[in-house]
Amino acid sequence: MSCATLAKGLLDLEVARARMIAAAEPIRGEAFVALGQAVGRVLSRDLAARLDMPSIDNSAMDGYALCLAELGERGLAELGERGLPVVMRVPAGAAVSALPEGGCARIFTGAPVPEGADCVIPQERVTLDGEDRMHVRGEAKPGANIRRRGEEYRAGDVLLPSGATLNPAALAMLASQGIAEVPVLPRLTVALISTGDELIEPGEPCLPEQVYNSNREMLKALLEQQGCEVLDLGIIGDTAEALHAALTTARDSADLVICTGGVSVGEEDHVRPVLEALGGLVFHGVAIKPGKPFAFGFLDDGSPEGVPLIALPGNPVASLVGWQLLARPFVQGRQGRTVGPLQRFNVRAGFSRRGNQGRRELLRVVIDWQGEHPVALLSGGQGSHMLRAASQAHGYLMMAADTDVEEGHEYPYLPAGQFVD
Repeated sequence: MSCATLAKGLLDLEVARARMIAAAEPIRGEAFVALGQAVGRVLSRDLAARLDMPSIDNSAMDGYALCLAELGERGLAELGERGLPVVMRVPAGAAVSALPEGGCARIFTGAPVPEGADCVIPQERVTLDGEDRMHVRGEAKPGANIRRRGEEYRAGDVLLPSGATLNPAALAMLASQGIAEVPVLPRLTVALISTGDELIEPGEPCLPEQVYNSNREMLKALLEQQGCEVLDLGIIGDTAEALHAALTTARDSADLVICTGGVSVGEEDHVRPVLEALGGLVFHGVAIKPGKPFAFGFLDDGSPEGVPLIALPGNPVASLVGWQLLARPFVQGRQGRTVGPLQRFNVRAGFSRRGNQGRRELLRVVIDWQGEHPVALLSGGQGSHMLRAASQAHGYLMMAADTDVEEGHEYPYLPAGQFVD
């Protein structure tokens, strides 16, 4: 895709997000990893159940298994008076057995229900007399407290589809099927580049004109949180030659390149011209605040067959917003994961504020739950360099362009929790 296709002006957020998702071609390949090493990995194919679940009819609780059909018309009422002898004990892990006629079985959670039993009475509703006869309070129905074989799923059913991310509950389900290793997509290798002569690393002495590189640590953590392998290429000076060399190395070493800084249109901002020389832009500039200088393109010949490049703004909060709303769904798509829509719901504003002209604004807010309704409050200063408010925010109040915030009115709220897993 050549730079001639660059959209004029700033893209709407939803349009830019849709373009990113559409361009996210999953990486190819497959590896088999042990179940204990598979958390966070993405399945490369559907996984089917090997066993019915449950594999046998079993008890849902500790209690007594019996056959209601044997009790006659009076049912449990008669049983409450004369009782029923306890003739066997069935612990979890026991073999399936038959229930003798005229008796009941002491049974425990997960134990196989004896053949002939059609009901389990919870132990809390049972009393035993001196002759070890069981007496019942209340009513019961056939099938009560029995987990039927295959009621959750049957052997051959799809347990998890291709593209599913393996979380701890999924690993437990696979382990319950006896599955010891799983087929997964390769980890996405992401080359990370920080640009700026003013940047230094934490731990180094800092002159007044210098700035510690906060984006590097933030983006490394975010990428690793997504299960990516990070190739950290360090800080690159503000020259076209240095950036050209770094992007060439990144292109030849990674599945995706992410750089921060140098993406605006000043004389020291070299990302766009270097990207155009090495490939091509898909778009540059999104109508959001913070995050406007976001850029996306491809290295090599500039086509989607090349190595994708995401250029994030240098200001750390703008970089964070660009990651959460645009870069993250692209990374997930490249990993073969299903990308869901942005989660949002309306929340009342507990403050008033002038709206931004021409751009959608994402205000960092905390939610106050003390009143009758949740209320959004600013978490601190809203500058794109102000990390304290971003670090404490529960989410974003997303304001349409040219729209003032009026206290007491409701506006769309994006919870930050959706950007974590």
